Amino acid sequence: MTSTADTASVRSLHDKAVTLLRLHVPGDPVILPTVWDAWSAQLAADAGFAGLTVGSHPVADSIGKPDNEGMTFADLLARVPQITGAVDIPVSVDIESGYGQEPRRLIEGLLSVGAVGLNVEDTVHSEGGRLREPQEHADFVGALRAAADEAGVHVVVNARTDLLLKKIGDETDRVERAVSRLSLAAAAGADVLYPVGFHDASTTRRLTAELPLPVNAIATPAEGDRAELADLGVARVSFGPTLQANLAQRATELFGRWR
Repeated sequence: MTSTADTASVRSLHDKAVTLLRLHVPGDPVILPTVWDAWSAQLAADAGFAGLTVGSHPVADSIGKPDNEGMTFADLLARVPQITGAVDIPVSVDIESGYGQEPRRLIEGLLSVGAVGLNVEDTVHSEGGRLREPQEHADFVGALRAAADEAGVHVVVNARTDLLLKKIGDETDRVERAVSRLSLAAAAGADVLYPVGFHDASTTRRLTAELPLPVNAIATPAEGDRAELADLGVARVSFGPTLQANLAQRATELFGRWR
């Protein structure tokens, strides 16, 4: 039997997930700063942002492990509740390619620590960094959606492809292949599409025009421009490891005064 407390918890998570999903508006992008601990999360929340992403790279750096699944899903789950416990806004988590876990386990784990969104990429780090086949990635996305539906929370699934970032295959049709790959993920149940990489304006505009769902773009806090990304039709902006890198650069400058 489901307890009243369990029901209330699911309802609260569901409400946060719906709030997160509604923030994705093409041309009026939600900025979701990428954080890695309670301190960075509180900084972003206090600055007035409506939601956060937890980045695998900065979390891994913060615990002395390499990115690309050098940490485990258990490592990640140990950090996320510190973040969700420190802020009262929706939190999405980068699960890389899934850490070798089944989709049901991934959804159960994320919900258990208060996360209501996820990024899932198509690079399988545990298998030599191969790219999942397009339908294979879509099937994984579909299984995540099914597991979330079963749990009663519309976890916001941000389906990512590394095709453009890694410059895989012929450049002449690379964008077309990325659009095709992500469109399969959209049909499988994704909510947001993430053709990760720093693209020129024409490429970004093409991606937002041709992809069937809101598009996530990456930006560097010290140099990015929200208005420009809004004009290009972007619906979501996150920072990946660049916020941590910007802060590290500033810290190095401060440390240098005392050496």
